[in-house]
Amino acid sequence: MQIFAQGLAPVLRRAVVAMAIGVVALPLAACSDEGKLVLHSSTGDYSFNVEVVDTPESRAQGLMYRTELAEDAGMLFDFKEERPVSFWMRNTFIPLDMVFVGADGVVKTIHVNARPHDITSIPSEVPVQFVLEIPGGRSVKIGLKPGDTMDHERVGAQTR
Repeated sequence: MQIFAQGLAPVLRRAVVAMAIGVVALPLAACSDEGKLVLHSSTGDYSFNVEVVDTPESRAQGLMYRTELAEDAGMLFDFKEERPVSFWMRNTFIPLDMVFVGADGVVKTIHVNARPHDITSIPSEVPVQFVLEIPGGRSVKIGLKPGDTMDHERVGAQTR
């Protein structure tokens, strides 16, 4: 048994080192520009830390089952092309504002304070590429309106 343990020690040591590297690298990956977004409204520029979701599975999960969302946090849904989209609040525990944004970064429509657990469809009303979910009422606090803009590295053209 001791021979087995001695032979396993280098393997375990490498596994521990790999895990340590992963633990250090994960926060660095989370700090990429992709996690930063700025909304420009008539009242100023507002920065948000966002999670980007762009696969059918990650978009389906969204912010379901979360119990809190910081005032400067959100989730950016990227549909990779403009198209009509709709959302609902099933299994979502916090009120959200849904900001529907075109590929050019221009805010098209906003749904304020979507109700938790409501299964009523919330449509974009027009084709959009992005949907930004932020804490309920936040878009009103920052004075966000259709025609305002969003900067994010995924937006095709820089907008101001």
